[in-house]
Amino acid sequence: MILKEPPITELPASGGPVIRALPAVVANQIAAGEVVERPASVVKELMENSIDAQARRIDLVVTAGGRKLVSVADDGVGMVRDDAIMCLERQATSKIRTSEDIASISTMGFRGEAIPSIASVSRFRIATRPRALDVGTEVEVCGGELVDVRDCGCPAGTLVEVRDLFFNLPARRKFLRTYQTEQSVIRSMFLTLALANPSIAFTFKADGLELYNLPPSEGFPDRLRDVYGADVFDHLRPVDSTAAGIRVHGFVSTPDWTRPDRSEQYLFVNRRPASAPVVYSALREAYPPLTGDRKPIIFLFLDLDPASVDVNVHPTKREVRFRQPAAVREAILLALSRALGRTDLSGAPPDTPELPIPESRKPDIPVTASVQPPAPAPVAPPPIARPLPFPRAADPLAPAIPLPQPPVPEIPSPPPSPSSPESPSSPPQPLAPPPPTPISAPVPAPDGAPWKWYRLLGPLGGRYALLETDDGLVLLESRAAHMRVLYEELLPPPGTRPESQMLLIPEAVDLPPVDAHRIRTHLPVFRSMGFGIEPIDGDSFLVDSLPSALGDTPARPLLIDIAAAIEEAGPRRGRERWIEEAMARAAARHAAGSGLSASEIDSIVQRLARCRMPYTSPFGKPTIILLSYREIARKFGIQ
Repeated sequence: MILKEPPITELPASGGPVIRALPAVVANQIAAGEVVERPASVVKELMENSIDAQARRIDLVVTAGGRKLVSVADDGVGMVRDDAIMCLERQATSKIRTSEDIASISTMGFRGEAIPSIASVSRFRIATRPRALDVGTEVEVCGGELVDVRDCGCPAGTLVEVRDLFFNLPARRKFLRTYQTEQSVIRSMFLTLALANPSIAFTFKADGLELYNLPPSEGFPDRLRDVYGADVFDHLRPVDSTAAGIRVHGFVSTPDWTRPDRSEQYLFVNRRPASAPVVYSALREAYPPLTGDRKPIIFLFLDLDPASVDVNVHPTKREVRFRQPAAVREAILLALSRALGRTDLSGAPPDTPELPIPESRKPDIPVTASVQPPAPAPVAPPPIARPLPFPRAADPLAPAIPLPQPPVPEIPSPPPSPSSPESPSSPPQPLAPPPPTPISAPVPAPDGAPWKWYRLLGPLGGRYALLETDDGLVLLESRAAHMRVLYEELLPPPGTRPESQMLLIPEAVDLPPVDAHRIRTHLPVFRSMGFGIEPIDGDSFLVDSLPSALGDTPARPLLIDIAAAIEEAGPRRGRERWIEEAMARAAARHAAGSGLSASEIDSIVQRLARCRMPYTSPFGKPTIILLSYREIARKFGIQ
């Protein structure tokens, strides 16, 4: 029984001491609160110990998301009897000897807190044998109390079993997530360590099912291809550069192959999975602006002097600190500029042949006509976008009659287009006004629309459109309006099922393990959205139909985006809320932005008029701004 200490301000009547040393079990449980957050923390600590033990093969087995069992077996150097007992003591380690060793740590672990912390909150068993001995040692611990030490027969190496995690701390056990969520985090931790150590063979079994069997690889590219498949690997570019004694190598994705989150960003500092703010800052600068704040896929290794890295700044060694962060930042920028073919970042030509950065994927959602590609950029700085002149009708309801255009001020003409017959040697001519765009006839709107009728006057500034309505002039933001249209078409009224569009040829989609697990977990949700999807083998799915509003959209990025949105929403939210958030993100991803033709804008306006909430995008931004006739008259001083 643990006695509660009285407050410091309340001294005992006898005047005796009130400060006492905590029992070892209590101290270990406090340390476990920092080191052992969840079952994945146990997996991390045990697998890192196996890596430090020079293992050539590591086998991971979990049951019930790690709550009931986490077992890690390796064929490393093993331990003798005295070491097997000593490893249960706090601050007992073979990794460091003096304080100077802390300044240049090259091993995964070094504090000696993981094993006693784990043993204090579980039913713990370890069986180990060095290769030179014929008999091994088995140690059992229950809740931090040593139960038994005995000789045993076991393979060379070490086997650690952790059962009933947090059985003696029910308050901590309540904070664990569902089995599926905890297993997903364990899987992510397993893959992180497997990627960092391609020369080691790894296996992973969960609830009796083998999820991964990764043989040893000759190098990181082979391990990366084994884990993520050729589809992802083909969209990655190699990185290998050295500057100021810092080597940056690995693979990064092209700017058109991104994710909505950082779940596929892996950073390894001296082969240790880690994170550092300076690295993510350099990544944001190295890549061009990505639509919707999306994140590139990276597998980046930083090799530098261990003395220039402080790995002792976080209880779980999750974050590292660099002695010279500016040098690390410049090394990353130089490496990525060469990989992506960008000379504007490093100031020096790349060592590899310069490759153009692919443009971000344009939405494949048909409106009413195909979006015309933008004209090639002129050599001179592009002119500022100006509103195009449009004819005006005297009577709002009168038929449209094109009127003569006023003269345009002299503006240098752009380079002649390929279809222009103008000779390059001819003198510059004033920019001729475009042919007048005929104003469409008034179009009646359905009940509940923001207007009774509208007349499309034309596009404005590349991204906006100008409408004439019964109430006045309406300025429409095309992308926000398209987002609202797609959102409501994807999200039908409650109680109805979205319409699906069958694919002419079913598509087989290979996904990263994290996304595949999310989709398997939420298959009923995807089907209720209008997806026809079935799991095949491993992390592959067969898609034979998509929601009608996204029928021409590639299935793979769409599934990844929606799976990430569903996972982020959390299990406590209802199914409808999940669908709403997923559809809002999907609509934002696939809504058209600028360069729409008049017919496409007209289609968006007609679909927007049928929306239940046409005034804002799914994220609350306005889709239309009204300038009423009364306000126009007041601005002109007309009473």
